[in-house]
Amino acid sequence: MTNPVEPGAHTDPVSSLRPLPIDVVSVQSQVVYGRVGNNVAVPALQAQGLTVATVPTVVFSNTPHYPSFHGGAIPSEWFSGYLSDLFARNALGKLRAVLTGYMGGPQQARLLAEWLVRVLQARPALQVVIDPVLGDHDTGQYVSPDMTEAYLRHLLPLADGLTPNGFELQQLTGIEGSDIDSTVIAARRLLTGRTQWVVVTSAAPAAWPDNQMLVAVVTRHEHKILSHARIDASPKGTGDLFSATLTGQLLCGASLFDAARYACDQLIDALALTRQAQSAELLLPPAASLMGDRPAGA
Repeated sequence: MTNPVEPGAHTDPVSSLRPLPIDVVSVQSQVVYGRVGNNVAVPALQAQGLTVATVPTVVFSNTPHYPSFHGGAIPSEWFSGYLSDLFARNALGKLRAVLTGYMGGPQQARLLAEWLVRVLQARPALQVVIDPVLGDHDTGQYVSPDMTEAYLRHLLPLADGLTPNGFELQQLTGIEGSDIDSTVIAARRLLTGRTQWVVVTSAAPAAWPDNQMLVAVVTRHEHKILSHARIDASPKGTGDLFSATLTGQLLCGASLFDAARYACDQLIDALALTRQAQSAELLLPPAASLMGDRPAGA
């Protein structure tokens, strides 16, 4: 028999329960239809055995390249509330990484940075991976022009690692980065403060071998260049898949270079699958593929 509650007494049945342990907070775009942002990052991280909390920066019907497009940025009050309520729920006690992608504007970058400072004070070993989404060589810049300064001022100083593409590296540093040497110089310009590494996708296009693309893995003391096949498919969300897979592998214990190689392999598998199916949206490899054959040390 349960004890009756005295009149006027207040109970909080949730307070006696353990909060859900979160491994990764993923702060990115969300679409109703399509495979970009958190629609890609969450399954990629979950397939590696990680529990993810998602914070949307924008909610769109789909990406803007379709004939119809609806939605917009999350209001600042909502966005900051999403972040602060993770503290209120005591959900960050086992947090291991924060991954960011497409931001809804400079104000969000500032609010996220303020929250990250608070999280890092509580969990100094946290890994912060920033994908500074600005645009690409084939589309140009597709965010507001002041987002470059917002990243440089607010988010990059808090990052352990960055995953820009070649276009974004140029926007952040002012260095063209068409060859390997200039790419490494540009990447090292971003290695200040907390930032320990930069992995540049679609790097050094002037140095690409036939039917190949390059990824530059750059730290303060060394750099390595990865080569992967150039697949004739260009769905949106490839950068989101790469950064999420890379982050997951780092949390699984892989070295930076092995994590980048694994992320490349998964991306190529996804692109090949997408091309084979003639899909308008990125198709992800089976979960078993994401879980198996991890790099040495993972």
